[in-house]
Amino acid sequence: MKKNIWINIGFQVGALVLALLITTLILVAVGAPPLKAYLSILHGALGSTSNVVAVLITWSPLLLTTAGVLITFSAGLWNIGMEGQMTVGAIFATGMLRMLQNSSLPPAVIIILGILAGVVGGAFWASLTGALKTFGGVNEIFGGLGLNFVATALTIYLVFGPWKRPGVGSMSGTQPFDERLWLPTLPGTGLSLWSLGISVLVIVIVYLLLRGTQFGLRLKAVGKNSKAAFLMGVPTWQYSMFAFLLCGAFAGLAGGIQVLGIYHRLLPNISNGYGFLGLLVAMLVNYQALWAAPIAFLFAALNIGSVQLQIQYKLDSSFAGVLQDMLVLLVLLGEGARQTFMKKR
Repeated sequence: MKKNIWINIGFQVGALVLALLITTLILVAVGAPPLKAYLSILHGALGSTSNVVAVLITWSPLLLTTAGVLITFSAGLWNIGMEGQMTVGAIFATGMLRMLQNSSLPPAVIIILGILAGVVGGAFWASLTGALKTFGGVNEIFGGLGLNFVATALTIYLVFGPWKRPGVGSMSGTQPFDERLWLPTLPGTGLSLWSLGISVLVIVIVYLLLRGTQFGLRLKAVGKNSKAAFLMGVPTWQYSMFAFLLCGAFAGLAGGIQVLGIYHRLLPNISNGYGFLGLLVAMLVNYQALWAAPIAFLFAALNIGSVQLQIQYKLDSSFAGVLQDMLVLLVLLGEGARQTFMKKR
């Protein structure tokens, strides 16, 4: 048993080293000194208070989308529609704030209602993917991707149409909300401890839910073998639908936080790729919620720190995506190689 643990660690470390080796070769090929480039990323992410704050701001919605993906992955579902669910959550949150901003309700109540509207919006959009799969036989990958495009089109329509800024339609989004309707932030920063606390709480809840509850065990049973789970009395399609709803709720919560805590308006690209990035984090941690928070922090740090590559070496900041993708790909390949190796022993 102990030997197997070391074999598992060996394959994981090997995948990490190989990913770094490949990205190093890419840096050499484009004429950037690898060690200095990696140090630049580290300094860009953690070299100052403002950089750390930027990483934490990115970490918050990424934790929420990762938490949602872990739920659907546990049920054996590929929810590729997180981007759309996050976007619709932002739309619902914006709509609620626009409806209540001139009311006599206290700002705190309006903020709470805006966040709840985001949760409802994300869950609603995810339920469409779930319904297409459950009742229409449409694979959730295709259903989710299709609904992503619809959500993006709807956002653009609102930003340039009914909700456009007075006298102008702009990619900068809708009219910013009054500061009293913003989530409180640390003085001099854009970091909201409320949004950060909510995100950490959600990932902890998901960890406990999947690890030690009957619901989590049944959800995993559905994901492992839905037919066997059904024969054992587990209502399989109901659990699958609930997984979509819960995942969408977390994505919608992330969208609501983007509106109330970061941008204070609706933007055409408000999801900012966090839905797809959450998928990568979940795959890299092998669907283990325990490691979701540190790996999500690493991905957030890479996203922020890689901006230095563009400043210092004229490299596009998307290099962080190359490193992230290589990590995920090689870890998955390493896991497949490990399983093959263990079977042959």
